[in-house]
Amino acid sequence: MANMPAREKALGMYKTMYTIRQYEETIYYLFLEGIMPGTIHQSHGEEASAVGMIYDLRVDDVMFSTHRPAGHDIAKGVTLRSMMCEMFGKDEGCCRGKGGAMHTGDFSVGAPPANAIVGGNIPIAAGAALAFKMQGKDNVAMSFMGDGATNEGSFHETMNAAAVWKLPVIFVCENNLYSATTSIKITCNMPNPAADRAAAYGIPAEVVDGNDVLAVNEAAARAIARARAGEGPTILELKTYRRGGHSRNDACGYRPKDEENYYLNEHDPVKMFRERILAEGVATEDELAEIEAEVVAAIDDSVEYAQKAPFPALADAECDVYDEGGNN
Repeated sequence: MANMPAREKALGMYKTMYTIRQYEETIYYLFLEGIMPGTIHQSHGEEASAVGMIYDLRVDDVMFSTHRPAGHDIAKGVTLRSMMCEMFGKDEGCCRGKGGAMHTGDFSVGAPPANAIVGGNIPIAAGAALAFKMQGKDNVAMSFMGDGATNEGSFHETMNAAAVWKLPVIFVCENNLYSATTSIKITCNMPNPAADRAAAYGIPAEVVDGNDVLAVNEAAARAIARARAGEGPTILELKTYRRGGHSRNDACGYRPKDEENYYLNEHDPVKMFRERILAEGVATEDELAEIEAEVVAAIDDSVEYAQKAPFPALADAECDVYDEGGNN
């Protein structure tokens, strides 16, 4: 069992996990009620992997996310107001209202806007890591992917290059068992599609309980230390589960009920960490309730702020598209 960190860190991690859960549940109901436009691919259920991996990164380290980026972005420091404004298509959104749910991010906190292409961010993260190495910096790049991305050519080509060049990059496979609606067991003939393939490239790998935030954080610490020391990439495969479907229109009829019961009730990451904090005397019930109330208030504030915020000007549709007036 992973060790409980100091009180400040433990409560900071719990607050971020609870924020992600409440943010995702809030936007789910906003979409359900027809208040928010577009669609969503949610990360609730995967809070431990996001927080455990990202919590100890520096602001100048970079994190590259997927079509399910909310948890990663919140963990990296993208503000709730800018995230919520983006969801409402507002000008103060983290991507000026042009990205939507699958493309949130903020360069100022080391979270480039997310890439919704399966496996699309993997070579980009390696490119950032190569830049750090060429500049003589000790920064780290982190790439998140789903289990389905391990069958993409971009995965295999990038693993080879990252290993040969000993790049300071951490590849994080959030194995939630399904690529959209297809079980990974149907598309990969090995139990750990990322970690089991690591040996082919000479990259160290770990398989971690992705719903145990402390186990994830300890694995992340080892990988970050390797990268900063110039020892090259690491592959971490985190076994986790999404609470909802691939997108908001997915009823999850393909998932066995006993599997859902295990992950959604018995092995829920937020519930498990909360119970352990109480059991080990890190905080009292009243203290956790106070943290949770602060989170709910902050999310309510972000919704109210986003609904009142202005939309982009019509002329902004022509900005940040390709070229803004150069001679080329």
